[in-house]
Amino acid sequence: MEKEFWTIEEVAATYSIDRDFLDELEREEIICPGCEQGDVTTLSSDEIEKALFARTLVEEMEVNLPGVEVILRMREQMLEMRRQFDQILEDLASQIQRRFYEQ
Repeated sequence: MEKEFWTIEEVAATYSIDRDFLDELEREEIICPGCEQGDVTTLSSDEIEKALFARTLVEEMEVNLPGVEVILRMREQMLEMRRQFDQILEDLASQIQRRFYEQ
């Protein structure tokens, strides 16, 4: 996804996502549009990724929209925990290196 923001129409056409499904995701606040320029609503690449993931959950796993919301929230929490864990490991590796070179 090379563009920063995509219009709803571009997302629907490019990724074969039903416009009504995108509207429903927006109503349920599963995706949040970026900036609005006049009547044109745009989505960021992160929001498009959420929409694609939501479509997979709904179509292939038969998850309802409240379930999609929970799964997306849990996924974001897990990604944040992963970032924190990576930072802890990086800090620990730095401390070990410093102690090793101090000897």
